[in-house]
Amino acid sequence: MQTLVHNHAGNGVGPESLPRTLRVLSYNVQVGVDTRQYRDYLTKSWKHVLPHRTRLHNLNMIAEMLRQYDMVALQEVDAGSLRSGFVDITEYLANRAGFPHWYHQVNRNIGMLARHSNGFLTRIRPVRVTTHRLPAAPGRGAMLLEFGGNEQRLAVCTLHLALSRRARSRQLDFVRDLLSGYPNLVVMGDLNTGCDSEELRRFIETMGLNQSAHGQATFPSWRPNRKIDHILVSPSLEITKAQVLDYPLSDHLPVGIEITLPDNMVKAA
Repeated sequence: MQTLVHNHAGNGVGPESLPRTLRVLSYNVQVGVDTRQYRDYLTKSWKHVLPHRTRLHNLNMIAEMLRQYDMVALQEVDAGSLRSGFVDITEYLANRAGFPHWYHQVNRNIGMLARHSNGFLTRIRPVRVTTHRLPAAPGRGAMLLEFGGNEQRLAVCTLHLALSRRARSRQLDFVRDLLSGYPNLVVMGDLNTGCDSEELRRFIETMGLNQSAHGQATFPSWRPNRKIDHILVSPSLEITKAQVLDYPLSDHLPVGIEITLPDNMVKAA
């Protein structure tokens, strides 16, 4: 099922030109909770259900880091409920970091208590944005954004996969079918598994994608030992820089890459 997500900032019609180089980031921000050790999951668990003063300070620090990027995929944001002080975290980060376009996808709506969401910030206006409910596990979703003016457009998919291996496998099969036919792809998010897992390895090989090549663990942020946050790209997109940022303001570390677009995408946009 597809649902059009409306642009919450920026105006204009027609596709925007794509730059030669794009700086892209994926970050699970854990609703702005600054987890620094395992015991924080217990001692700070109340921050996941109630508002607190330090959340905005933490989000402000995240926003400063986001300023250097062109597109940002966010996982574990809230679309405005009690726990976030009724602040839409995606909108807040967009405004603080100076992004003219932002979108969110509410995957689990518990009314005033919580609105679990994915978010996306971009300096380039997309020509189309759709959201998709992922199968096999409740509260999981994917967003698909398309940029550029013709068949050589860039497709960016951001997602947050389930914890269960069986559910992840079904979700990746769904995403594979969703993205078939797009020659220029960026797939990124918290995939909750490493590239050596059977389900993700099969997805990468079937889609013909390149790994983000950072080769570093992202979770937990204070002592990373799991590579579960990824940016995957089509071979048509050249990765010129890839890194895991030492920015432990969540229980995940952010993943950032710089990609160079081919001539036919830049000229055709």
